[in-house]
Amino acid sequence: MSQRSKSRTPLSAVRRGRAAVVAAGLGVSMVAGAGAAFAATGDAGAQTPAGTHQTAAVAAAAVHHQADAQAKAAHAEQAKAAKAKAVKAAAAKKAASWIDPVTQYKLTAGFDDSGSHWVHKHSGQDFAVPIGTAVHAVHTGTVVKAGPHGAGDGDAYGNAIVIRHSDGKYSQYAHLSRVEVHVGENVKTGEEIAKSGNTGNTTGPHLHFEIRDTPNYGSAVNPVTFLRGLGVTV
Repeated sequence: MSQRSKSRTPLSAVRRGRAAVVAAGLGVSMVAGAGAAFAATGDAGAQTPAGTHQTAAVAAAAVHHQADAQAKAAHAEQAKAAKAKAVKAAAAKKAASWIDPVTQYKLTAGFDDSGSHWVHKHSGQDFAVPIGTAVHAVHTGTVVKAGPHGAGDGDAYGNAIVIRHSDGKYSQYAHLSRVEVHVGENVKTGEEIAKSGNTGNTTGPHLHFEIRDTPNYGSAVNPVTFLRGLGVTV
């Protein structure tokens, strides 16, 4: 064998070995790449359903939370409206249970006024109205005084009526031209009980009105303040 032949054989062998190594390396790379790709695809496939489920759960929780908050807000608003309605109804009922003794009037002499017309300070509120104006019970009650001479309280009152009410107060109506109720009679709020007049100590036609703590003279309180406290516009 020549020297040239001896030198070629190892070189060919080396080349074939290198080619084999390259091919083997390429094959390993391809296999490894395919495996990596498979792994990546497998991971994506495994994560996608879980991620979707998690997102749906979060969205559902948010919707539920929002719905719960809206329901609570609506309930609070309804409760607030119901309370306001109840307060308004109570106020209306309270005001409706007490009224002014006359309509179309002008307030003249007031409670606790001083003057030559009274021995002491004025004990009530005067409502200037023409003679014959209908006088109404300001609240449901029972007539305890009725008649001339101030129904027992003095001639200065002229014809008068006193009504006892369930809260312990008494209302008095004086200077009447006509008395239309009798002692012991039960009357309702707004019921006509008399006609206004000019009897007793007066300077002109009007209704003298009092709110009292007892049925008798000397126990009066400010009737305008009392009625306004009950929601009555005087």
